[in-house]
Amino acid sequence: MAQRVTYRRRLSYNTKSNKHRVVKTPGGKLVYQLVKKRASAPKCGDCGDALAGIPVLRPAAYARISKNQKSVNRAYGGSRCAGCVRNRIVRSFLIEEQKIVKKVLKQQEVEAQAAASAAKAKSSKKKVAKK
Repeated sequence: MAQRVTYRRRLSYNTKSNKHRVVKTPGGKLVYQLVKKRASAPKCGDCGDALAGIPVLRPAAYARISKNQKSVNRAYGGSRCAGCVRNRIVRSFLIEEQKIVKKVLKQQEVEAQAAASAAKAKSSKKKVAKK
């Protein structure tokens, strides 16, 4: 015959926060045991993948662990994954390189215009001298 089990707390509704499972005690009785909510892993803010090296806990439990357990030793340690940090570094490097290339091209253009105007002035002086 099946043994009846009753909730051991006041909340009597089958909600997400009130999940239970039946456990047999050493005395042979069946009792309801509360099942805690599953934790989801902290995610990367850019790509949404789970962050490696950070424990999967419920939000309140992060307050009880030390700071070095909540992050990894890298720039953007506890908020971005290694791949996204690498992409950010490469992107910023390429942007800086592009700025340098633009600056060099502009400088060359200015020098070319100056050379052209100097050549034009030289040729106009020769025409004036011939007359």
